[in-house]
Amino acid sequence: MVMQHASPPNARSSLARSTLIKMGVRIAVLIALTTLFSYLHILNSFRTEVLSQMERSVSERSQREQAIFVLAQDNHALLKKELESRILAMRQQDPRPRFDSLFVSLPDGTIRNNRQTFDGTRLPGVYIPRGVKVDDDFRRRVLASYDVVSQYGPAFHTRFTDTGVMLPEGVVVGYWPEGATYFLDLDPAFSIVDLEYFTQAQPRNNPSRASAWTGIFEDAPSKTWMVTVSTPLDMEGRHVATISHDVLLNELMTRTINDHLPGGYNMLFRDDGLLIAHPELRVKSGVEPYNIQHDARQPEQVFERSSTAEQRAHLQAIFERVKKRSPGETVLELPEFNEFIAVARLEGPGWDLVTVVPESVVSSAAFRSARYVLLFGVVSLLMELGIMYWVLKQQITEPLLTFTQATARLASGDFQVGLDTSRGDELGQLAHAFQRMAREVQRREEALRQANEGLEQRVEERTRELKDVHRQLVETARQVGRAEIATNVLHNVGNVLNSVLTSALLARERLAGLKIENVERVASLLQEHREELATFLTQDERGRNVLPFLSQLGQHMLVERQEIQTLLGDVGRHTEHIGAIVKLQQRYARLPQHLFEPVSLGDLVEDALRINQAALGRHGVRVERNLEDLPPVVTEKHKVLMILVNLISNAKYALDAVPEEERCLSVKLGRTATGRIRLEVRDNGVGIAPEMLTRIFQYGFTTREEGHGFGLHSSALAAQELGGSLSAHSQGPGQGAAFILELPPHPEEQRERLSA
Repeated sequence: MVMQHASPPNARSSLARSTLIKMGVRIAVLIALTTLFSYLHILNSFRTEVLSQMERSVSERSQREQAIFVLAQDNHALLKKELESRILAMRQQDPRPRFDSLFVSLPDGTIRNNRQTFDGTRLPGVYIPRGVKVDDDFRRRVLASYDVVSQYGPAFHTRFTDTGVMLPEGVVVGYWPEGATYFLDLDPAFSIVDLEYFTQAQPRNNPSRASAWTGIFEDAPSKTWMVTVSTPLDMEGRHVATISHDVLLNELMTRTINDHLPGGYNMLFRDDGLLIAHPELRVKSGVEPYNIQHDARQPEQVFERSSTAEQRAHLQAIFERVKKRSPGETVLELPEFNEFIAVARLEGPGWDLVTVVPESVVSSAAFRSARYVLLFGVVSLLMELGIMYWVLKQQITEPLLTFTQATARLASGDFQVGLDTSRGDELGQLAHAFQRMAREVQRREEALRQANEGLEQRVEERTRELKDVHRQLVETARQVGRAEIATNVLHNVGNVLNSVLTSALLARERLAGLKIENVERVASLLQEHREELATFLTQDERGRNVLPFLSQLGQHMLVERQEIQTLLGDVGRHTEHIGAIVKLQQRYARLPQHLFEPVSLGDLVEDALRINQAALGRHGVRVERNLEDLPPVVTEKHKVLMILVNLISNAKYALDAVPEEERCLSVKLGRTATGRIRLEVRDNGVGIAPEMLTRIFQYGFTTREEGHGFGLHSSALAAQELGGSLSAHSQGPGQGAAFILELPPHPEEQRERLSA
């Protein structure tokens, strides 16, 4: 043997570099995962912190902003108590002198302050509309209201723009220094009975008799937004007065819009959808406030700046989410807009203070923190890789390069290699092992050279042995093929012989049933009376029956002859089919010869049924035919007949377990949507389990104890040789089964399939 010498391949990359790349990739993946987990942790921490901050912020803000509303209700409690005591105290006094000194009746029908003594900056104004019945009780309530407002109005003015008392008759008593002549200048037709702050205190509208807050409204001259709180006073079951405050909202609205968390914004709205404050949707001056739930006005009619449908839909989504929140739920999520919402209720008017923070505020902060983690990780990775590269080059790359050179020398046939074996690590052990390997390779190469000399002789001997084994295998295969052919012949011929035997037995029974002995008795009777035959046939009672008897006997024998001829014809056809089957199976041992001829498949189906007719009739099987009238098809007649006989025979056995009156076998002939010929044999017998459908055409597989498993196997092979297919379908045990034979309509398709 000549050893091939090869030069060492050029190193395109060093071990150190490839190791560093692999380690770097793995460490980079680890850093990426660490960064991802850090980001998720930071994101979760930031989210928790932001949500907590939102909850604290909205809670603290609600406490601050609701102070003015709580104070207003506290003031009303004081005024209500004071007014009630003043009214009770005046019941024993004559109110007319003081009433007439303070107020005068004007020509327009109203009663107002006396202009000569009235100073609107220090005293409350009074407006009594036309048509009010002025009696002592009325005068006392007006004077009591005047005194209470005079005493407390200036003190409350530091926090509230005005303080007033309204009587059910439509009377207004109010302290409003900014409108010093307001009550004197009111139009005589002015009425408060239809205004919200008046009607909301009426018993029918406020059965709880608690303080009630109006919607926000704008004071047109000052363009100041405000809200009114009204508290009713009932005495002895009668509504006698209503106390009111106007609360300015401009500062509250400004703080709500401008003072917000970083990246977020605030808004205020009422439970019925009335919008109080929003940073983007600001209502124009002189326009009614916007209702989030239902407002048919065009946006440009309501808002100072144009608004989009998305903004309004967003606002409505926030409102709906706040309305549906659970009791005590403060922080909410709005996933469709990726936002967090914090809600607090302002005690008093019952408004909802909402703080909205986009989720991007949280995620961007977390991303910035995670970015620093990633940057530090990458820098650390680069430094570690540089150190590792220097170490790997000194400790591994250079020693391995020496091993590579030694390997090249060994490959070229130089077994005298010298390596550094003084190292005590793995590379030193490898050097010792390499030198031992070089000596072993040298020894084995010599032994291989010697063994090669006798190799050709052993190959020739082995080749002869393989040829003998091949001949034995070929002979065995031929024997197996002949056995399979014989088995198929026996199976198919057995099916036809059953029909031949049945037809022969029926013919013998017909012959045995012929009443030939009656003919002999008639002949003997005629022989006895041959001398007076005419008299016997016309006058004797027995003689008169001879001719009718002979006529009936002749007709009977004619019918029997026809039946026997039919049975003998079936025997002939069955015998012919046996011969065809034998010839068909004999061709399996020769080269394929396909004898195609025009065949009427309808007639062929009838022949197959006729072959199995005796067995079907004996088992009480009802046969249904649905045979489409098709033109002759070019195919091998006896192969198709063999397949049909097998399928009908198997269907008959499948019906044995069904009650006789329910046994039914149907045969259907037609075309498929693609034009192929379709023959279907269906029964309502025992059916086939799903796991059996994949094995039913295997050689030797059967479900009957006396079966041998050759019929369906050979039928499937015959269908393939005809260019078609045979398939089985069943819904399961007890559901019957259908076997479908499909054939091509043209012989060219068959020849192409066979040649393929």
